[in-house]
Amino acid sequence: MEVILNGEYIQLPEHVVFVSDVLKHYEIHDKVIVVEVNGEILTKIDHQSTRLSDKDRIEIVHFVGGG
Repeated sequence: MEVILNGEYIQLPEHVVFVSDVLKHYEIHDKVIVVEVNGEILTKIDHQSTRLSDKDRIEIVHFVGGG
């Protein structure tokens, strides 16, 4: 399936079906992040139940500490 991830068209592997799969695929599942799919911000609980479709727009923002 092809999605738009942070503004770039990408082809996801067949095993990536849910938002949680995307986070695992990119190895960011253990970071503090905010995920938005098609303009809707998801709670962490929603990551496992939100199924992706072709042409979905996904935005992932993670926080970096510093000062």
